[in-house]
Amino acid sequence: MKAIFVDAKKCLSCHSCELACSVAHSESKNLYAAISEAFPKRPRVHVEAVPGGAFPIQCRHCEDPVCVKTCVSNALFVDEDSGAVLHDEGRCIGCRMCILACPFGVIEEQEAGGNSCAVSKCDLCAAEPGGPACIAACPTGALSFESAEAYSKDKRRKYLIQFIEEEVQHV
Repeated sequence: MKAIFVDAKKCLSCHSCELACSVAHSESKNLYAAISEAFPKRPRVHVEAVPGGAFPIQCRHCEDPVCVKTCVSNALFVDEDSGAVLHDEGRCIGCRMCILACPFGVIEEQEAGGNSCAVSKCDLCAAEPGGPACIAACPTGALSFESAEAYSKDKRRKYLIQFIEEEVQHV
């Protein structure tokens, strides 16, 4: 399964990923139109300030998701094909148990219209042909969408290159 990985050193805290996420999940799929929609979509990725920088965080699509286990209406489920944890708004009863259960705090209440509220969470832009909108919107490449194996291999390679460069400087 592919996942979203973050290189926190590259994050500028520009919030481009949040904006792209909101637009991708809007009715209009257009920035200017999305702003004036009756129920604007909240971003499903959040750039959080931490000492020394910022870190974009979204659903981690856990292998054994506690949010799915606590969902009494089965609105949260694991997609068999992608392994992503998805949300069916039509089944959501708004009990907010998933919000309480999520260890990362990335499931939020989303105004759905009328008197009803549902929750929103990252769906890896399952309906978008180009993959997660946050990845394409990041101007520094702080976000990547890849398998854990590819991410680890790239990280090892970058570490070794940095290590060798530092050793050459000391010689």
